[in-house]
Amino acid sequence: MIRIGANPICWSNDDKQGIGGDISLEQCLSEAKAIGIEGMELGHKFPRDAETLRPILAGHGLDLVGGWYSTFLIERDAEEEWKQARAHIDLLKAFGCKVFIAAECTRTIHGAQSAPLSTRPLMSEVEWGRFTTRLTEFADYLSREGLTLVYHHHMGTVIQTEAEIDRLMEATGPAVKLLLDTGHITWAGGDPARLARHYRDRIAHVHTKDVRPDVAKQAAAGDWSFLDSVLAGVYTVPGDGAIDYVAVFREIPDYAGWIVIEAEQDPVKAPPARYVKMGFDNLNRFIDAAGLKR
Repeated sequence: MIRIGANPICWSNDDKQGIGGDISLEQCLSEAKAIGIEGMELGHKFPRDAETLRPILAGHGLDLVGGWYSTFLIERDAEEEWKQARAHIDLLKAFGCKVFIAAECTRTIHGAQSAPLSTRPLMSEVEWGRFTTRLTEFADYLSREGLTLVYHHHMGTVIQTEAEIDRLMEATGPAVKLLLDTGHITWAGGDPARLARHYRDRIAHVHTKDVRPDVAKQAAAGDWSFLDSVLAGVYTVPGDGAIDYVAVFREIPDYAGWIVIEAEQDPVKAPPARYVKMGFDNLNRFIDAAGLKR
């Protein structure tokens, strides 16, 4: 069963909280529900205890999809990471979430507006071995909690390119699944349809944002930071950029789960209610055209 969710980063940015800082959680959730969104991922304006969050989401008829968790497995072992993640795990379990979204953030520069993307971290051979072993162990811990680890490749982090995703997936065990993010892989120069085809059996979560190629080219030529690129409009909602979503979705014919609109933009330039509605309508068309099962 396919369900369409949204990430509040479409309204208020998590990496630079001043972007959309004036937009309340109430506005975000009300607009999402009015559009037809069924569930939301966590953002920095969300309460992180179940007793407080439950009536807020219930009041809008929205489910909790899950939420980003920053791992530091290059620096700490899987058992320590599991302990650090305890509150996040408990929150997800309280809402019956199925996926645990993880992104390695050791030395990441995606939240540093002054850091060009060319300065992103790269792992040494020793770090690759350490990270993939620990990520597998951490995923195994989570599976015993009833949660599936979905790895979120991301611009500005140690797992950004298609080659790095391939190496990650080859070196990790079956408990590690992939979060396919169409926007991040496209901007990184990869092919989201090829990733969908190659890892269709390991894709357990999907993030959708589109890419404006002209802005991506400017960002590369100017060696911009991730946040400067976002503010300039490198990302937009599905169907408003260059990604062929029907081709991507046709590669995952048996996918069942959430497809999440996660298109960070400057809400002043791209009013969230209008753009998320555009993305929602486009996603529905693309899903039907690709023949995915509702």
